[in-house]
Amino acid sequence: MEIREVDTDAARREAFPVLRELRDHLDRERFEELYAEMEAEGYRLFARYDGDDPVAVAGVKISTNFYLGRHAYVYDLVTTADRRSEGHGEALLRFVHEWARDRGCDAVELESGLWRDDAHRFYTERMGYDTYCYSFKYDLD
Repeated sequence: MEIREVDTDAARREAFPVLRELRDHLDRERFEELYAEMEAEGYRLFARYDGDDPVAVAGVKISTNFYLGRHAYVYDLVTTADRRSEGHGEALLRFVHEWARDRGCDAVELESGLWRDDAHRFYTERMGYDTYCYSFKYDLD
């Protein structure tokens, strides 16, 4: 098993089906459009590979704010459905923790949909995350 940055067109093509399991509203074209914009803003995509096959992906961006200071924000974290509960998500998230620490971050933050109870248990019980706030959104359309 190996974790690498997804930093080529070919690697993004391979990782997209895994990411789409979390972001099922995306088609390939929209993914590429958004990825280009996000990459310009500092977004990085990492994957855990079993041989040549990506089995989990994490999308991360370093940011700074008043309440966390310099931190890494995990926008995307998903393991492909048939490879869950094998430790891939844990390994990838631990990689993100080290990656963030190496870049001077004080914390790693993420959000998870209210309906994702299994993910919440993973973050709090297995990975030691604190539930410390609610996130709100207002649709402008």
